[in-house]
Amino acid sequence: MSKPQVEVFAGNDELVAAAAARFVAVVTAAQAERGSASVVVTGGGTGIALLEQVRKSPGAIDFSQLDVFWGDERFVPAGDAERNELQARQALFDHVPVDPARVHPVATSDGEYPDPVEAAAEYSATVHAHLAAYGGFDLHLLGMGGDGHVNSLFPHAAAVEEEHELVVAVTDSPKPPSVRVTLTLPAVALARHVVLVVGGAGKAEAVAEALAGAAALDIPAAGAHGSDTTTWLLDEAAAARLS
Repeated sequence: MSKPQVEVFAGNDELVAAAAARFVAVVTAAQAERGSASVVVTGGGTGIALLEQVRKSPGAIDFSQLDVFWGDERFVPAGDAERNELQARQALFDHVPVDPARVHPVATSDGEYPDPVEAAAEYSATVHAHLAAYGGFDLHLLGMGGDGHVNSLFPHAAAVEEEHELVVAVTDSPKPPSVRVTLTLPAVALARHVVLVVGGAGKAEAVAEALAGAAALDIPAAGAHGSDTTTWLLDEAAAARLS
């Protein structure tokens, strides 16, 4: 488990630019070493903004040799504006030459797996197949809510206590929509590099608690660690309560 490193930026624009640059750096380094790379992307305003920034400045990424996963997904019909996959495709992946077979979205609620537990099991099989072939993810991007949640792992919820399964269904999310599919903290730990991208004064208390060693059950972000590096990218407002 890697010790968290913290980098602070003046504002949201600088934060998003830094996160996009980290995405490009990790992916290109992995591709230079092994020929391919894998990323787990996140939704939310900052998560989508950084994908838009990558679209503008992709560096030397070979998108045809990139596997794309989602840390969590709202279990809604295909085409629903709430769906993280749709937002990520509009921001980046519809505009670059990805291999469709290497883009791995969670099933939709109106698709082949209309039950969220079945959808989670299907996604788990996809994740396990990738891990068997490649050993881990190169990059797992995470946003964080004001309550300290990451992916769809909310404080004091069963999903954040999961110790074995890599993907689970969430049917009682306190944040709508209530039904989701999420990667768990054991799945996050299989990423070589974990990067949390957090901005805004409303996140400052949870940031401080997470970095002070809070229990993951209380602040799920505190349990997010990469095998090689764990980096918190913060704007000044989110870092305001750090000593």
